[in-house]
Amino acid sequence: MTDTLQRIAIVGAGIMGRGIAQTALAAGQEVALCDVSEAALDNAREAIDGGLQRLDDKGRLEAGTAEAVLARLAVTTRLADLADAPVIIEAAPESPELKEGIFRELDTVAPEAILASNTSSLSLTRLADVTGRPERVVGMHFFNPVPVMPLVEVIRARQTADHVVETVEALARALGKTPVRIGDSPGFAVNRILIPMINEAAFVVEEGVATAEAVDDAMRLGANHPIGPLALADMVGIDVVVAVMKILQDGLDEAKYQPCPLLRRLMDEGHLGRKTGRGFCEYPAEGG
Repeated sequence: MTDTLQRIAIVGAGIMGRGIAQTALAAGQEVALCDVSEAALDNAREAIDGGLQRLDDKGRLEAGTAEAVLARLAVTTRLADLADAPVIIEAAPESPELKEGIFRELDTVAPEAILASNTSSLSLTRLADVTGRPERVVGMHFFNPVPVMPLVEVIRARQTADHVVETVEALARALGKTPVRIGDSPGFAVNRILIPMINEAAFVVEEGVATAEAVDDAMRLGANHPIGPLALADMVGIDVVVAVMKILQDGLDEAKYQPCPLLRRLMDEGHLGRKTGRGFCEYPAEGG
C-alpha cells in the first residue's frame, strides 16, 4: 500500500465525515479530522468510538482493538494542520460557497494534496476552478451510512488528471468500497435517478393517490427495494432532497425537477426526517 493510501484527512465532522473517518480507521489508516466546531469533533469522536466498539464486539475489526484503532484519529479545528495529508476529503454541508471557501484555503495550506469532495450533487469542475491545481481535484461521493454502504461515486472534473482518479479509486478499494466512475453532471448518477423518484413519491402522497406508508410498502414489495423512497427521504433529510432537486432544476433547466410542494411544506415546518424526529413518518428520540 502506498503512503497515499495509509493516511487521509477529512474536513467536516458531521454524519458523513465521521462515517468516512470510522471506515478509514477500521481499514488501518491514520486519520486527521477537521471541523470548525470543537463540539462537533467531540461528538464525532464519541460516535466513531461507539462504531468501532460495535465492530470489535462482532469480531469485524481486523485492524486491531477499538482502542488501538481510535488512537490513530487526530482532531483539529485548523485546516493548516492538514498540510501534510496526501489526500484530503471535504465532507462539509452541501453549500457551494462553503465548499469553495474550504477548497481555496486548502489550496494554500496543503499545496501538494489531492483534494476530494464528498459533494452529492455540486459541480466538481466549478470546485476545481477555485484552486490553483484543478488537475488534483476530484469527487469521492460516499453514501450514508458510510460504514455500511459499499459504493463511492468517483466524479471526474473536466480538469482532473488520470493519476488522481486512479489514486482515489485505489483509496476507495482500500476502504473496502467499490468505486464507480461518473461524469460531472448535476446530481451525478445515483442522485439524478434517486431524488426525482423520491420527489415523484411525494407527489403521489400530495395528490392523495396513496399514503406514505402505502407508497413505501408498494416499492419494497413491488420493486424489491430494501427501503421505501419516503423512508429513505427521511433518512437522507427532506432539506437535502429539496436542495438536490434545486441543483437538478438549475443545472438541467427542466420543469420535471421542480420540488413537490409537500417536500417544501415539510421543510418549512422543520420536519426534516429522522434528524428532527419527524418527516413522512415519526421517529422516537434516541434513547427513548
